[in-house]
Amino acid sequence: MWIRRASDIASSEITPESVYRNRRHFLITAASVLASASAAPILSGLAQSRSGPYDATEPVTRFEHATTYNNYYEFGSSKSDPAIYAVNFKSRPWKVAVEGLVKKPAVYDLDDLIKGLTLEDRIYRMRCVEGWSMVIPWRGFPLAELIKRLDPLPSAKYVEFRTIIAPDQMRGQRSSLLGGGLEWPYIEGLRLDESMNPLTLMVTGIYGKPLPNQNGAPWRLVVPWKYGFKGIKAIDRIRFVAQQPVTSWMRAWSQAYGFYSNVNPKVDHPRYSQAHERRIGEPWNPFVGNSHPTLMFNGYTEQVASMYAGMDLRRNY
Repeated sequence: MWIRRASDIASSEITPESVYRNRRHFLITAASVLASASAAPILSGLAQSRSGPYDATEPVTRFEHATTYNNYYEFGSSKSDPAIYAVNFKSRPWKVAVEGLVKKPAVYDLDDLIKGLTLEDRIYRMRCVEGWSMVIPWRGFPLAELIKRLDPLPSAKYVEFRTIIAPDQMRGQRSSLLGGGLEWPYIEGLRLDESMNPLTLMVTGIYGKPLPNQNGAPWRLVVPWKYGFKGIKAIDRIRFVAQQPVTSWMRAWSQAYGFYSNVNPKVDHPRYSQAHERRIGEPWNPFVGNSHPTLMFNGYTEQVASMYAGMDLRRNY
């Protein structure tokens, strides 16, 4: 196959950088304006109702920031790509294959699979390896409820999740360059006890509204004591297995991305310090930089530390 080099492309075919940036700025700004207008009353209500046992107490990240600054490599490696390129993604109807060491394997309609599960609103801290964080109000149900419904076999020790393969809709799956060099489908996993922890959510909504495409519609995983890339989106396959899954980022760069991926200020990524973080939406201060100290287990030590008692958390990163 012939691949065009940069020298083969006529200057008339190249979009001027100013035009490209203006178009991108317009698309992001338009999305932000619409999002902000619709989310204002929701944020006001949330500010008055933070009383849940798991809720973070920090100010909630504004809706327009949480929905336009995302890591979602299926739509591109830039933080602004998901909000732009996921607009026409079809999240309904949605099928989910349940496989492996489980008593109720089948291909389910998502709405049938989760029917009757208890929806909860929770405000969680979310932390990314690049040093940024958000505080987001999620709506979902404990993954433990779904696992009990599916009834895994005693030999199941891990839960593996896979995202949908849809290169016709997901530009990052068509191009290694756009998709950050990842292999598809995107794969993540948890130990079974991590999956059963009451903090672990399967999320279907955000800020009191259905989950937007760029945030993982129609449903996604949220594990708030782990780095954000563990929160796999647009899940269409759940497999119960006996052996630890090899996840997408482990396959891409195992020295940087381990299976556990617990937030740990003492274990740095090869490219980034994890000691501090920058809250998205706060004014950037060049003299302070990432001004928030990173909390062990992202602040959820009381709820999760016992699962890792006796483990070397530097080795099991």
